[in-house]
Amino acid sequence: MSFWKTGIGGMIGFTIGGPLGGILGAIIGSKFSNKNQRQPSNNQKSQAAFFTALFACFAKIAKADGRVSREEVDKVDNFIKSKFRFPPEQRGFAIEIFNHAKDDQNSFEDYARQLSSLLSSDPSSLIMFYELLFELSMADGYLDPSEEKLLFQAIKIFNLDPDLMSICKKKFGADVADAYAILGVDQSMSFKDIKKAYQRKRKEFHPDTLVSKGLPEELLDKAKEKFIEIQSAFEEIEKQKSK
Repeated sequence: MSFWKTGIGGMIGFTIGGPLGGILGAIIGSKFSNKNQRQPSNNQKSQAAFFTALFACFAKIAKADGRVSREEVDKVDNFIKSKFRFPPEQRGFAIEIFNHAKDDQNSFEDYARQLSSLLSSDPSSLIMFYELLFELSMADGYLDPSEEKLLFQAIKIFNLDPDLMSICKKKFGADVADAYAILGVDQSMSFKDIKKAYQRKRKEFHPDTLVSKGLPEELLDKAKEKFIEIQSAFEEIEKQKSK
């Protein structure tokens, strides 16, 4: 996290305000007392908001059924260590966000709406955020109805495709994800139009594009997975259309 490495987390918390800024200020603001730090860049603020909202929203989902189980805590820790491969200091920061958010007075909607507002010009990052949240929710192989309710709420807050929930269920469940759904195209469309949609989505979800718009660098592997998924979906459609 570039915002962590530069030691300006507390300042970022002050500049973005709201519930996300509150967590940043409470957790890392006290760790850095250099008042002469330079102002954070927009990219650093977006990274901080994305990262903080991810673990804050997951905390709310984990506690949606009234309690956070040992299994859920272990699940979060496993994702932090194995999937995101955070170093120890950043791992501790992620856990602090989770623990703070699961017991605070802000709601899932509060965190999601602030992130949506901050990333309103970058819907691709909001889709990435949603998919990460869904994947974390499904890490135990089961989507609890209380978790599903919040995930539906996130689709509305982020103004995402209503079919994204079913697409994610196919992707992270037992079914094979539908190539047309991944590209957001219809099977009846011409190959020319499908290719245009693919090229547009490929550009939107290129890892370099996502990181430049605020996706934390530690989630680059996830961005690469998404990029490969889009590429594979187009190749599958291309094979079908050439038959």
